[in-house]
Amino acid sequence: MFRKLLRMWVLLRPTHWLILIALCVLTCAGYWLLWSEIRFEHAFKPLSKLTTSGSPQADAHAPPADDFDYDADLVVLYNRVPKTGSTSFVNIAYDLCKLNKFHVLHINVTANMHVLSLPNQIQFVRNVSRWHEMRPALFHGHMAFLDFSKFQIAHKPIYINLVRKPLDRLVSYYYFLRFGDNYRPNLVRKKAGNKITFDECVVQKQPDCDPKNMWLQIPFFCGHAAECWEPGSTWALEQAKRNLVNEYFLVGVTEQMYEFVDLLERSLPRIFHGFREHYQNSNKSHLRVTSSKLPPSELTIQAIQKTKIWQMENDLYEFALAQFEFNKKKLMQPDNKHLQKFMYEKIRPK
Repeated sequence: MFRKLLRMWVLLRPTHWLILIALCVLTCAGYWLLWSEIRFEHAFKPLSKLTTSGSPQADAHAPPADDFDYDADLVVLYNRVPKTGSTSFVNIAYDLCKLNKFHVLHINVTANMHVLSLPNQIQFVRNVSRWHEMRPALFHGHMAFLDFSKFQIAHKPIYINLVRKPLDRLVSYYYFLRFGDNYRPNLVRKKAGNKITFDECVVQKQPDCDPKNMWLQIPFFCGHAAECWEPGSTWALEQAKRNLVNEYFLVGVTEQMYEFVDLLERSLPRIFHGFREHYQNSNKSHLRVTSSKLPPSELTIQAIQKTKIWQMENDLYEFALAQFEFNKKKLMQPDNKHLQKFMYEKIRPK
């Protein structure tokens, strides 16, 4: 048999030799391409098989690893409503930021504007989201609520705020513009020298005491939409309520500042550790007290409370107060003596 094959091999014509060589070359090339494809597939995983850090997953069906450090990357945004006690609260943060190792950043907008332009919205959101050197951080400023979810942000900041009884806030601001406060007593305010009382202002129907000036807490919670800043807008009030419940971690009331600080320290100790004691024992708990302020008369109160603006602003205040009281109540067990706890049990399979 071997001799017959050898004889056939010798008798092959040159054409047959060429065909045989070509078949051998094609076979080798096919094996080389197949081997290269396998190597390429192992060298470059598709994006669907990569984790957020870019390393291949061991199990293609396993959920992506979440290495987000909720304490180290904590960002709290306090879009503080003017004349609600925010200066007292923020100064505690400035006193304790070095000790607690977090950063405090004041958002200073041109001419104290409460709404950011579109370019500034983009820049601000990206700053807050990617400025890792500043984390953990407390950002604060007199700025309307800004919805971070519109900007493709994976981890939104935690919003907090304070509200105050609307007439009290307006009266405080009215006299603040005339007499200043104990925070910067030598600074001359723009209405300095004007000694018209709030009661007289209401009787004379002057613009400084116009109920439209109370339209501030609603737009601060409503946001950057044009309708938010239309005094008397029912849509703005409803949107403010939705944001207060769905977008804010905690909204306190000025009249219960200590309870607000207490809830924050218990919930977010990474930043607010020690705030309770500092608020009680330091001289920073009642900053920016208006130097001279007369309470409005009963007639003035009745006149203001008849206006639609006051009724809507008070509606938001009562709504926020009810939510705050609810959060306080749920902090404790039903016996009202021990903190509420939770645990995991009946875990299966064992």
